[in-house]
Amino acid sequence: MDLRGCMTALVTPFRDGAIDTEALERLVEAQIQAGISALVPCGSTGEAATLSHQEHAEVVRMVVRFARGRVPVIAGTGSNSTAEAIALTQAAKEAGANAALLIAPYYNKPTQEGIYRHYRAVAEAARFPLILYNIPGRTACKIEATTIARLCELEEVVGLKDSTGSLDEVQEVLRLCGDRLAVLSGDDSLTLPILAVGGRGVISVASNLLPERCVAMVNAALSGDWQTARQMHFELLPLFRALFLETNPIPIKAALSMVGMCQDELRLPLVPMSERSRQQLRETLRRYGFRL
Repeated sequence: MDLRGCMTALVTPFRDGAIDTEALERLVEAQIQAGISALVPCGSTGEAATLSHQEHAEVVRMVVRFARGRVPVIAGTGSNSTAEAIALTQAAKEAGANAALLIAPYYNKPTQEGIYRHYRAVAEAARFPLILYNIPGRTACKIEATTIARLCELEEVVGLKDSTGSLDEVQEVLRLCGDRLAVLSGDDSLTLPILAVGGRGVISVASNLLPERCVAMVNAALSGDWQTARQMHFELLPLFRALFLETNPIPIKAALSMVGMCQDELRLPLVPMSERSRQQLRETLRRYGFRL
């Protein structure tokens, strides 16, 4: 699997408390038709933290089924319990996913040795391509560049989703790991700078809404057309910012609801967007041609 391009961190649509299968299929099809490189269900954007294990496996199975082999499916399978992460990863493998995305163990605050052993245990148990997910703002646990360098010696560790918000961190990982690891942006607003220093793509929130434009921006950068990529980046920047007016995925769920793609339904402790933020988001969407 070539980890390269614009990949979408899929939302999990709900209706009346249950997974909205029809809306999920609609979202998957729209992404594939737009030329997305891969689909990433059951991550932070997919509200994985509030899915039961059964629902988690079912969402992965459905996305695999709807994709029909046209694009890879990278399933979020991380947990702060190593045993649970192994179980979720094995379930994703059995469901037909192509790889797994694992968030660093949250809340426990393990040492760097503990983080290394966590991922190594998953790799040894699952024997499945793994993408590390470094997002200390959510986990209170940062995977240091030196630990990432150790981990990329494992055959199963093929990529890194970086949501540290630090280009210094990204550059240090690239310096230490070189071509052994596919480094992907986890922040839409930093995708272009990360591509410029050697990143290979993005796992995007914004591409849920405007997949064609996000794909075009990433492809332009990867092909060396930096002038076009910069222009597209700055055109998209207001949207990138609007989608983080409140905690992800609250704004993207609201935006998809506004354009008729799914219900604006989240699971507690997340709640719908405030009216003030919603108005800002609505004004931003109009700038991109949406008639609301």
